[in-house]
Amino acid sequence: MSTQKPKWHIDGEYFESCNCEVLCPCLLLGGRPSEGHCDVVLAFHIESGKYGTVDLAGLNAVQALTTPGVMSAGGGTLAVYVDSRGSGEQRDALEEIFTGAAGGPPSLFGPLVAKLLPTKSAPITFGSDGKKRTVSIANVTDVTVEGITGAGKQIVWMENVGHPYSTKLAIAKGTASQYKDHGLDFENSGRNGHFSRIVWSNA
Repeated sequence: MSTQKPKWHIDGEYFESCNCEVLCPCLLLGGRPSEGHCDVVLAFHIESGKYGTVDLAGLNAVQALTTPGVMSAGGGTLAVYVDSRGSGEQRDALEEIFTGAAGGPPSLFGPLVAKLLPTKSAPITFGSDGKKRTVSIANVTDVTVEGITGAGKQIVWMENVGHPYSTKLAIAKGTASQYKDHGLDFENSGRNGHFSRIVWSNA
């Protein structure tokens, strides 16, 4: 008998860095990744939010996902990292949300994931400054993406995008992007990136 998950909601920010060329064909055409497979690091900062009665404000999380071909075809492997600054209750709540177990947008990755790796707790440093987004976990990942600018030197945005995390995405590029853990090794510097505000819940 399944247990109903607590209601949760978070407001904050996310960004990603993948191994596709800019722009990622997966988003626009639902097609094959430009390198034939997908390696992506996704980072999250929660400005406000709760999992049931557990306050999640100020905490961070990271996902690392790899799929062997077209993302929608599945067969992927997912690693999740939760902020070690959180209490045990807070870390458990982050794990429930970002593994997709508690519903909401992260659960949309479920059909893509064949193997869920053990969740790790670690110090996660998330930065947001103008068109730049950064995340770092010591000895695991260091990622910096910068928004690509267009007319008037303003960041270029895509709207009505078929992405599980946001329908409006800034177009960005990974100026430095590495991940190495669980036997996985991503080098996505110079490749595709995105960032966006997020307002999520499992309601």
